[in-house]
Amino acid sequence: MNFKIPLMKHTFLQESETKKALADFIIRAERLSMGKECEAFEKKFANYQGRKYAVLFNSGGSANLAMIQALKNLGKIRNDDKAGFSAITWSTNTMPLIQLGLKPIPLDCEPSILNVTLKNILDTLQRHDLKLIFLTNVLGLTGDLSNIKKLCDEKGILILEDNCESLGTELSDGKAGNFSIASSFSFFVAHHMSTIEGGMVCTDDESFYEMLKIVRANGWDRNLDDEQKVKWRKAFNIKSEFEASYTFYDLGYNLRPTEITGFLGQYQMQFLDENIQTRQRNFLRIQKAVEMNNDFVPLNHTHIPLLSGFAFPFIGKTPDLREKYIQKFIKAGIEIRPLIAGNIQRQPFYKKYDENEYQLNGADYLHECGFYTGNYPELTEADLLLIEDCLKK
Repeated sequence: MNFKIPLMKHTFLQESETKKALADFIIRAERLSMGKECEAFEKKFANYQGRKYAVLFNSGGSANLAMIQALKNLGKIRNDDKAGFSAITWSTNTMPLIQLGLKPIPLDCEPSILNVTLKNILDTLQRHDLKLIFLTNVLGLTGDLSNIKKLCDEKGILILEDNCESLGTELSDGKAGNFSIASSFSFFVAHHMSTIEGGMVCTDDESFYEMLKIVRANGWDRNLDDEQKVKWRKAFNIKSEFEASYTFYDLGYNLRPTEITGFLGQYQMQFLDENIQTRQRNFLRIQKAVEMNNDFVPLNHTHIPLLSGFAFPFIGKTPDLREKYIQKFIKAGIEIRPLIAGNIQRQPFYKKYDENEYQLNGADYLHECGFYTGNYPELTEADLLLIEDCLKK
């Protein structure tokens, strides 16, 4: 179906310019497997995010898988540990917990914020001893991350953030993605910046950084620096480069990106700040239209000075009202989606592998009453006016 306003209009920021640059790069590149372009992107992105280290992956989903595997390899989490996660999330936040032998515990979300809050975690801790919390920063918004971090630091609970939908969002005390041992980002088509496929993990923890690189490359040390290689080889009594070339230190996968990913990431970053500012302007404008219609739940984003809106989320006050506005958007030719995967407990894969089902009133409400449409810098004045018109009673 052709939409007047699709979820995305282009693959890249500055589409034509980027495609020409990419074509030129491929023609002159000596290699396309992971190398110096990927390393340069990692350094540039870590600096942008304000973290010490960044590790590039072939997707945001791979980044999530690698974070969980790295924590297990380091002994920070173990089989059957309870891991809380945002119930309003994407499959690749939950599947690694199941695949790697943890006990997933869904965390309820506050409908007006779309995210897990400190209160939701405190409620869960009354019933479950959590070792890990994997937060999803939903659609550019976040919960009260500083309060959550303070609690988890006090209780010794590890935090991971999936920041794939909130790149660029800033709270008063730091960027989204910087309230955890590590955070993941996605550069899939239609995200804040695109490398076609691609993902990143950012961290300040050196041992975690090393392990991520080992996990990414089948358990090898070949992407570590020389000092790190010496350390690992000495620890396992590896006496020569010949032996080291096929020594596997811990569990891993082939999650490597290509030089195309590295080149595109660097190139797209020059447009990122302007893109984020445009997304915020669009988001705030559409939210004003939402606030003028009492059929919707207004979103609370007063704790977020810079909101890098991934999409325009809409929460009807009842399922019937959601259906009413879904039909208006469809009739107007605006592409829409459910609120991510809704309450993930309702997904077929989740029911298959976890027989427990918890009452999560907020997540259920968002599942039944929420939907969204795309927010991106190519939206025209006519596009925004059409969206605003669909939000009228």
